[in-house]
Amino acid sequence: MTMAEVKVNDRKEIFGWAMYDWANSAFSTTVGTVFLGPYVASLAATSAKAFNDGLARFFGIPVAPDSFLPYCISFSVGLQVLFLPILGAIADYSHLRKRLMQIFATIGALATIGMFLVTGELWWLGGVLFILANLCFGAAIVFYNAYLPDIASEEERDRVSSYGWAMGYLGGGILLALNLAFYTFSEDIGVPSDLAVRINLASAGIWWIAFAFLTWSRLRPRHASRLLPSGETYVSIGFKQLMTTFKEVRHFPETLKFLLAYFLYNDGIQTVIAISSTFAAAPLLRGGLELEQDTLIAVILMIQFVAFGGALFWGRLARWIGAKQSILVSLVIWAGVVIYAFGGLQGENRVTEFMILGIFIALVLGGSQAISRSLFAQMIPKGKEAEFYSFYEVSERGTSWIGPLIFGLANQIFGSLRYGILSLIFFFIAGLLILPLVNVKKASADVKAYEIMN
Repeated sequence: MTMAEVKVNDRKEIFGWAMYDWANSAFSTTVGTVFLGPYVASLAATSAKAFNDGLARFFGIPVAPDSFLPYCISFSVGLQVLFLPILGAIADYSHLRKRLMQIFATIGALATIGMFLVTGELWWLGGVLFILANLCFGAAIVFYNAYLPDIASEEERDRVSSYGWAMGYLGGGILLALNLAFYTFSEDIGVPSDLAVRINLASAGIWWIAFAFLTWSRLRPRHASRLLPSGETYVSIGFKQLMTTFKEVRHFPETLKFLLAYFLYNDGIQTVIAISSTFAAAPLLRGGLELEQDTLIAVILMIQFVAFGGALFWGRLARWIGAKQSILVSLVIWAGVVIYAFGGLQGENRVTEFMILGIFIALVLGGSQAISRSLFAQMIPKGKEAEFYSFYEVSERGTSWIGPLIFGLANQIFGSLRYGILSLIFFFIAGLLILPLVNVKKASADVKAYEIMN
């Protein structure tokens, strides 16, 4: 099949595309959510015992054991903010979107597999490999998202985007469940717990690269690769392409308005995800729930599998009432979640109530993000998908410090995690105020007018 004959809405290609979400979600769940942070912190704490101040040493720099990985996360996010727009511009100019996705996914997966080597005095290697893997994870996601307008027609994008998110929750949940079971019973089968953690970390990289091959076998390039002009490099071309896009972004006011709304409400979503375990595990005297670790693990797994169905349902809801309206419904539910977390969950049935609240979070978690991705696809011009999705990805990761900061300040001022939770309602209310102002039809018309002019 020639590139000119490549069609949209091909089931095999859409399945292959969605399987990349299945593949890379293992990194988010097994590595990012559960195993790497506690493991590296414990190794760093052991290393810190050699010093009187209780701090570990990262190439001579004193660092608190529990703070090392958060520092690495922040640094990796900063690198993504810096590099993703340039990479997106290079991908759009060169038409090497699939090749770049392969390169960064492979490097990220190999870095994750390398976490098997994190032991003893090599505790710092866990943070270094995470920085590399997380940067590559974000870069590959940009090229993955940019394929959405290519593989699905406008009327099918909500369904296809939701399908991809659903497959991600299912794939990440299955591997996490297997890894948790292996870790729980590892001692019984003669495997030390630290070795079990290292095997689990490496398994996420193996899962990532193995299923990514299925994606690459199904995704088809849409354009022939473009050769570099004499005297240019892809980096110099990327900068020029990016500067041109910055100048032309004034043609897309509705797209910018949507990005502002997404900046805000997605920051609220990411903060709820990030601090929910802290809130759930905190003692009642600190305004938390004080749930057992087994309960938290059960909730994490439940959210993964319920979110699979929730993402698929939100794809249908978007078809029934429209993409923008379905996002607004999800924001109302998110606001209800933080209000109930503030006022409820205090009686003897708080564990059951927390599970029910987790179900509501799972139902809207994938849906709100999946439909946001597909709605954004209607607001960007052809040929610049990777650039615009790099801005989209940066908006998701580059502003993720604002919500935790507000949460932390509210908790410190009022002395209660519940007020910290309540403060997050600002983000959902802001989204509910700004998103209705986005004119989707005008955004699509602006894109078509720009494409005709160019």
